Amino acid sequence: MKRLLSLALASLAAVTVPALAQEIGTLDKIRASKTITIGNRDASIPFSYTDGGSAPIGYAIDICLKVVDAVKQKLNLPSLQVKYQTVTSQNRIPLVMNGTVDLECGSTTNSMARQQQVAFSPNYIMVSVSAAVKKSSGINSFADLASKTISTTTGTTSIPLLRAYRKTDNIEVKEIYGKDHSDSFLLLQSDRANAFVMDDVLLAGQIAASQKPGDYRILPEVLREEPYGIMLRKDDPQFKGLVDVTVKDLMKSGKINELYAKWFTSPIPPRGVNLNFPMTQATRDLYKNPTDKGI
Repeated sequence: MKRLLSLALASLAAVTVPALAQEIGTLDKIRASKTITIGNRDASIPFSYTDGGSAPIGYAIDICLKVVDAVKQKLNLPSLQVKYQTVTSQNRIPLVMNGTVDLECGSTTNSMARQQQVAFSPNYIMVSVSAAVKKSSGINSFADLASKTISTTTGTTSIPLLRAYRKTDNIEVKEIYGKDHSDSFLLLQSDRANAFVMDDVLLAGQIAASQKPGDYRILPEVLREEPYGIMLRKDDPQFKGLVDVTVKDLMKSGKINELYAKWFTSPIPPRGVNLNFPMTQATRDLYKNPTDKGI
């Protein structure tokens, strides 16, 4: 009987400890560890990527570092350590949910489906899902992709959008997948794919970073407009409130425009190429009326 009781108590403890850990707010977790962990991407140019330096860089990273500054002030931790954890399209949501990552600062679409699992900051850009092709391919629209091979990145919203388009327009394509955006672009670059379907800004980043940017174009046709946001854990109103206020202040003060110009209309590392991607009206509207609404 004593042995059964011990086993029962042990089982109860195994269930209770994780539950208690999940109840600890992110700010309390950061205060206790004196560390905040940012989830970054390694090839989401110009949002979150590596260029050979010790830390990732990009538009989303800069926004998240503003949040880090707010956390330092809130917790009175000027020496707060910032750790980076590289994430992928496939594992980014689980790593936020289980507490490995406090802020996911990449290129993540804020969708209603994802909001069932995680929370989002106010949206910080609006992008359009399109396709990059080689100018020599003769492909001018999605209809021209019939019987062609299409690359896209595993775990992204581009996949269901492309499949929905195929059903509507009765076209057949072969899908192949890259583990990240640079891998997907390489499939196009090496002629293993005829097009790379992804968000237009990410396509522009991959083209700009390529050896021959002039060889590629982005189709004018779009599958859908999507907002990006910073992911954080659900049901943590204290931390989300701090994130929301920080991002909204960037927008209301106009400082977000300086960050945008830095990454989208100026030369960026590592090759000093300018994406020449002016702010769209949809993004301007986001900054005038900040929202965390998903699609």
